[in-house]
Amino acid sequence: MPESETNRILIADDNAANRELLEAYLAVFDCEIELAVDGEDTLAKVASFQPDLLLLDVMMPKLSGFEVCQQLKQSSKTSKVMILMVTALNELGDIERAVKAGTDDFLTKPINKIEFQKRVENMLRLKDTTDELERLRSYIRDFDDRARPT
Repeated sequence: MPESETNRILIADDNAANRELLEAYLAVFDCEIELAVDGEDTLAKVASFQPDLLLLDVMMPKLSGFEVCQQLKQSSKTSKVMILMVTALNELGDIERAVKAGTDDFLTKPINKIEFQKRVENMLRLKDTTDELERLRSYIRDFDDRARPT
């Protein structure tokens, strides 16, 4: 995984045991981790912590994961945060609702450690690649702007 800087991961789950498990599974990554306990806390932590990846439970107090995901993806400030929904919900309607809300991926609880770690690795790699592509596009735009006759 490209490591230009340490990735930031926010774990949002109202269950302390679930947060601890996900945090333990993330030990293999060089990353900063922050925790959120409900939907409103998640939105506040996304604004302050600015994670690269949000591990988002669906069934949380105050705001559901669906609502959090939709709000984040609709805002230009947070739309690029990668979201992996980690949920006990596994009905087709729930998956469709997650996709409509804008999730980038989802896993059903109980999670498999190896599958979880691989999904996180792939999502962080995709985020790093997307960020690098955006930096290159910005560089090219700046170059083109300077090269244009005035």
